[in-house]
Amino acid sequence: MDTESTYSGYSYYSGRSKGSHRHSERTRDRDRHKSRSKDSRSEKSVTINTPPAEPLLGDSSVRGETVQDDNWGETTTAVTGTSEHSLSQEDIVRITKDLEDSVGLDCRRYLARALAVILGLLVFLTPLAFLVLPHLLWPERLQSCGTACEGLFISVAFKLLILLLAVWALFFRPARAGLPRVFVFRALLAVLVLLFVISYWLFYGVRILDSQDENYQGIVQYAVSLVDALLFIHYLAIVLLELRQLQPSFSLCVTRSTDGETRHYNLGQLSVQRAALAIIEHYYCDFPVHNPALLSASKSRAAKHLAGLKVYNVDGEFPAAPAEGPGNNAAAGLAHSQSRAMIAAAARRRDTSHNELYYEEAEHERRVRKRKARLVVAVEEAFTHIKRLQEEEQKKAPGDVMDSREAAQAIFPSMARALQKYLRTTKQQHCHSMESIQQHLAFCITNNMTPKAFLESYLSPGPTLQYSRDHWMSRQWTLVSEASVTSGLKDGSVFLLKCVDFSLVVTAKKIPYIQMSEEYIDPKSHKFVLRLQSETSV
Repeated sequence: MDTESTYSGYSYYSGRSKGSHRHSERTRDRDRHKSRSKDSRSEKSVTINTPPAEPLLGDSSVRGETVQDDNWGETTTAVTGTSEHSLSQEDIVRITKDLEDSVGLDCRRYLARALAVILGLLVFLTPLAFLVLPHLLWPERLQSCGTACEGLFISVAFKLLILLLAVWALFFRPARAGLPRVFVFRALLAVLVLLFVISYWLFYGVRILDSQDENYQGIVQYAVSLVDALLFIHYLAIVLLELRQLQPSFSLCVTRSTDGETRHYNLGQLSVQRAALAIIEHYYCDFPVHNPALLSASKSRAAKHLAGLKVYNVDGEFPAAPAEGPGNNAAAGLAHSQSRAMIAAAARRRDTSHNELYYEEAEHERRVRKRKARLVVAVEEAFTHIKRLQEEEQKKAPGDVMDSREAAQAIFPSMARALQKYLRTTKQQHCHSMESIQQHLAFCITNNMTPKAFLESYLSPGPTLQYSRDHWMSRQWTLVSEASVTSGLKDGSVFLLKCVDFSLVVTAKKIPYIQMSEEYIDPKSHKFVLRLQSETSV
């Protein structure tokens, strides 16, 4: 229930001279005396209400959430969650746009993969073409290939095999994410390889094809030199793509915008978009799952403190619609005084709001401890039944033996009510479904895990990846950066990673240069003398 603040004796004046001011003041005193003598209940009141309480962080989940009693589900064992989002026309348009963007991203990814395959085929077929074309175009004029030439064939074959495996291991790994811009170093390497192969083809066409060179051993050595150069380019790719970023150079502070959860990571020389990709991968492993329900308490408390105030005017009715003329000044002064009264009342109420917060948090902690104790006892009793069943099943017929899934379904109702109440009290009901809880229970039974091991997933929030993908998987992240996303990280760089419900604010700080000095201590210098006083205690 919103608290209302009442102010009586509200008055205002408007005049151009001191005499008119005194006359109007005496008139209002007489009118005030008459109005009070007739009936104190005839006072006119105006209620000033703030707009309906909106979520402070713009989260629509608060509007769809209703206060529910923790004692619901007395006769049920199902753990369910309520829907927290509704679809509007704007949401449908946004979803359609996202689908179109995803189609574009998929096409770009497949196009890049196709270009890489074409370039790879060109690289591997070029040395073979250098060796085969002379046999096809002028076979009768070629000199015989001796022992050294045949040995070069073996060298080319093994080098091509090594290059094939190395390229497959480095460039044809499964894509981890779709980045907004191209990877600069990878694009430069692709251009370098393309120019290198084209230059070799130009030299081959001018010096060998046109003149129809008869020295086949020289042609084979030319192909071997091409393969050697390609191996060196692959070594350069390993240095630029893998080794360059291993040494930590920056410390990145990552803060979640909704609850302030913070982590710190050390990264090497990376571009902004690749650093953002590394941050997202660390986020899913290190950050606890985002729970919008935990923010509802603070939002509702702030909305309650912003509730409407009631202001009474004992001097007369407030003008509903001020007419044109001098009366507008009086109406403006009235509105200004009302706003000042509202601000003063809100300030006084804010001074005492910390007491409400203190008692609310204390009551919530007490309820959480109470629910936790009941849950621990219920789970321990359920696991003791499973142990007795396992001991008794050895004497029963084979048809009565239960597997882990059946055993989990058998003991789940005895702990379901306590688990329901605990999850609702800690605002975790939307993170765990009944099916997932039963699967986790069957997993614990199969691996002979203790009740404490089973409860650890619910008593303390785990990393984001431990929950179902439907609760945390963001379809697309948006990178917001003032600097170019292909530029490298710098000291003081700031960028944002946005998803649907929250954003990650990332701040980069360069790791300082450390200067160390050496001080030598001679081991023989460790000499000590025992100093005794003349009067000692015996």
